[in-house]
Amino acid sequence: MRLYSVIGVRFKKAGKIFYFDPVDFPIETNDHVIVDTARGLEYGTVVIGKRQVPEEDVVLPLKKVIRVADHKDAELVEGNKAAAKDAFGICQLKIRDHKLKMKLVDVEYTFDRNKVIFYFTAEGRVDFRELVKDLASIFRTRIELRQIGVRDEAKLLGGIGPCGRVLCCSSFLGDFEPVSIKMAKDQNLSLNPTKISGLCGRLMCCLKYEHDNYESVKDELPKVGKMVMTSLGTGKVLGIKANDKMIKVQLLETNKVMELPSEDVVEQD
Repeated sequence: MRLYSVIGVRFKKAGKIFYFDPVDFPIETNDHVIVDTARGLEYGTVVIGKRQVPEEDVVLPLKKVIRVADHKDAELVEGNKAAAKDAFGICQLKIRDHKLKMKLVDVEYTFDRNKVIFYFTAEGRVDFRELVKDLASIFRTRIELRQIGVRDEAKLLGGIGPCGRVLCCSSFLGDFEPVSIKMAKDQNLSLNPTKISGLCGRLMCCLKYEHDNYESVKDELPKVGKMVMTSLGTGKVLGIKANDKMIKVQLLETNKVMELPSEDVVEQD
């Protein structure tokens, strides 16, 4: 199995990690590097130091680090951020002028300033061709308007979740994973949308965190509807609490419903 020497680089605080060839540069975690990407030259932060990874974990051909970033590069990035703030205000005015039903969320300059990217949300398709022409005439560079979803909006804007902590998506989650209502059911959570939804209005990402553990515990316990033997007699499983490993059983002799520990419940053949 062939191994590749790589470093892991992020371009945003909680963005996806991309692998690059470190060449022979003395690169350490938390260093900043200039790399070649599909968008051109980009300034990123090293979050994974040099390591060997198998071929199936990398996208070939592996792009190389151009150089270790210096203070001039850092100053350019800060200048880009300041310019992006100005561009945000200008774009908002132009959106109002064109009476477009879209909400501007963020603006980003690429490192070499060969493109300005405007992120927005909208309920449907938006004809922004005239808006692009106006922006191109103002900024004299390539313009990209990118429509994003509500989860991406929350990731860009950040905030405090119902748990009182900074949103997972804006602090450490690199990618969004699918979350389903079944996960909430398996964890015996309230199905009230206000209880299990995040600031984005979608199901909370943290429902995914313990799902695999609940699934493995459920595999060990009798299924709902199965007949079981207990120390109190034969019964039928009405429900389970995977987190407590408790099983709700309706006893056949007395018709009582009891919650019993899993050790006291044996599924009948």
